[in-house]
Amino acid sequence: MSGGVDSSVAAALLLQQGMAVEGVTMKLTAGLCCDIGSAQAVCRHLGIPHRMIDAQELFERNVVQNFISEYRSGRTPNPCIRCNDLIKFQLLLSYAREHGFDALATGHYARVQQEEASSRFLLKKGIDPGKDQSYFLYRLKQDQLRSVLFPLGAMLKTHVRELARKLDLPAAERPESQEICFVPGDDYRSFLKEHAPTLLHPGETVMTDGTVVGKHDGIALFTVGQRRKLGVAAGERLYVVRIEPDTRRVVLGTRDELQAGEMFVSGPAWTMMDRLTEAIDGTVKIRYRSPFVPAAIQPWDNGLIRVTFKQPVPGVCPGQSAVFYNDETVIGGGTIEAAPAIHR
Repeated sequence: MSGGVDSSVAAALLLQQGMAVEGVTMKLTAGLCCDIGSAQAVCRHLGIPHRMIDAQELFERNVVQNFISEYRSGRTPNPCIRCNDLIKFQLLLSYAREHGFDALATGHYARVQQEEASSRFLLKKGIDPGKDQSYFLYRLKQDQLRSVLFPLGAMLKTHVRELARKLDLPAAERPESQEICFVPGDDYRSFLKEHAPTLLHPGETVMTDGTVVGKHDGIALFTVGQRRKLGVAAGERLYVVRIEPDTRRVVLGTRDELQAGEMFVSGPAWTMMDRLTEAIDGTVKIRYRSPFVPAAIQPWDNGLIRVTFKQPVPGVCPGQSAVFYNDETVIGGGTIEAAPAIHR
C-alpha cells in the first residue's frame, strides 16, 4: 500500500470481492519512497488495518548500493526490477505467509494465469498497453506467482482513476509516482554526485575511431544511447555508443554506430519454462519504454543467452534488463551484458 491510486483501488476491489484485506507499506528510504501518511489515510477510508515494515537496511544494501556499484562499472541498472525481485516479492510475501495471509496483492498492471495443460502459472501483460508492468516482474518464480494477485491487470488506467473517484478514495487525484523512488526528481546524476562522489573520476570522451574530442567528469554520468549533455560540439547528432570502465572512456558515435544486431544476457530467469534448452523466437524489450522487437533467443556458453534481433536495434545498454515475450506471455529475461566482456 503505497498510498497511490493503483494500490488504493486494488485494495478496494479485493474488498468488493469479499476478501479480508490489510494494507502494508514498506519504509524503504527516509522521506522519499512510499507516503506512509497517505497509505494510512487510504486504509482508514477503506476500513482496513495498516501495517508498516521497516526495510531500509535491506533496501540500502540490496538496491541502493547495487545501483551505485553498477554506475561505477559503466552500466545502467534498473533498481525497480531488483527491488521487486529481492524485496517486495520476497520480504512481503514471506511476511504475508508468516502472518496467515493467503496472498500478496499489488497495484501492478500485469496478469497471472494458470495454464491448464501444465498447471504452470504464467505472467502476462497488463491489458493497458501504456501501463503494462510485466517487464518489471519477469523474475517472479512459480512459488511467488501462485500467491500474488494483480487486481488491476485487466483494467485500463483511465478506468482505475474513474473508479477511485467514484469510491471517493483519498488518492483519486494523486499524480503518478516517479520511476526511481529513492532518487529525487529522477535525477540520478545529482544523486550519484551527492551519495557517491568518490566514483566520479574524469576521463576522455572519444569517437569510435579513438579520436579524443573532450573530457568528462565520470563514466557514471553517462548511459548508452544518451545524446544530450555530452559536452561535445559536433556538426552531427552523436550518441554514447559504448562506455569503457577500464579506460574510463566514453565512446561517441552516430546513430548507425549505435545499432546492434545481437546482445548477450546473463542471469536468466524463466516464467514459461524451468530453463531454455533450445532456440526459440519471440519479442524482446531492452528497456521498459522500448518497443517490442522480434528476435531469436538461444542458450549460449557459460549460462548466457544470445539474442539475435530480426532487425538492428539502437541503444542496447549493459545493466538494463531484457525481457522476452511470446505474444502476451512473459517467457523470461535477464541482464544485458557488454559484448566485449563476453568475448575476451
